Amino acid sequence: MKVAILSGSVYGTAEEVARHAAGILKAAGHDAWYNPRASLADVQAFGPDAFLAVTSTTGMGELPDNLQPLYFAIRDQLPAAWRGLPGAVIGLGDASYGDTFCGGGEMMRELFGELGIREVLPMLRLDASESVTPETDAEPWLGELVDALRN
Repeated sequence: MKVAILSGSVYGTAEEVARHAAGILKAAGHDAWYNPRASLADVQAFGPDAFLAVTSTTGMGELPDNLQPLYFAIRDQLPAAWRGLPGAVIGLGDASYGDTFCGGGEMMRELFGELGIREVLPMLRLDASESVTPETDAEPWLGELVDALRN
C-alpha cells in the first residue's frame, strides 16, 4: 500500500517520528513516502492509498508553519480521489497546555474527516512532558497501524 506521510514540526521532533514511521511502514512492506516539504502536487503525484499525518502543535493549538501551506492547499481543493482512503494521525504536544494539547493533530483529524479519509486508529497523542523518545513510544501504535492497513 502506498502511504503518504505528512508532517508538521517546529523543532524537528515530529519529523523524527515521521521518518521512524516511514521506516516501520517500509519494513512491513508498504511503500511509505515522506517529504517534509511536500506540496499538494507532490502528494498527488505519489498517488497515495493511505495517509499518516504526524504533527506537533504550536501557538494556541495551531499547526506548525511548515505544514500550513500543504494543509490549506488540501483544504481548499479537497481532492475527491482521497475519499474513503484509510488514514491516521499522530499528534505531538505538551499536556501542560491544557485545551490546546495536540491541537495540530486535531486539525489534521478534522481535515481528514472533511476529505472523507477513514480514521483507522484513534489519534496517538504523544506528550512531550512525559516522553523523551517519542519515535520509540510510537512503535506499538505504528504496529497497530501496519495491521489496520492490511485489512
